[in-house]
Amino acid sequence: MNILMVCLGNICRSPLADGLLRHKVERDGLSARVDSAGTANYHVGGPPDERMTETAIQNGIDISVLRARQFEVADYDRFDLIYVMDKSNYHNVTRLARDEKDIEKVKLILDELGHSNSIQEVPDPYYGGQAGFDHVFDLLDRATDVIIEKLKYG
Repeated sequence: MNILMVCLGNICRSPLADGLLRHKVERDGLSARVDSAGTANYHVGGPPDERMTETAIQNGIDISVLRARQFEVADYDRFDLIYVMDKSNYHNVTRLARDEKDIEKVKLILDELGHSNSIQEVPDPYYGGQAGFDHVFDLLDRATDVIIEKLKYG
């Protein structure tokens, strides 16, 4: 299974989701490839936001080695699932879809939490304080737990 995480700049939400899922895949000895990308090219080649890197490290996840890249049409061929953080990401990614098969691969990550979750989108913490980064960590930690369970048990 090849899974791609996508947000706007690929420096906050998607690298954290990438790092969380990679960590859990390795921890559980599963066979899955995980990567992340952004819909914009603002930060291509750059590391994750320092605040998100620090938040991840405080929770036992190292995302410092990840580097931002932009989503491209070829990602539809490389990945089985493409998780986006919000509806804007969803529209930007599906706008590049070649057909319905491509669109079917794209999901809002918080949809994995089911209807009991009142939040549909992972908020972008970039312009806020530490509480926003902690909140995003909690949301993505829970969502990646569900993804891991699906990888384990179908």
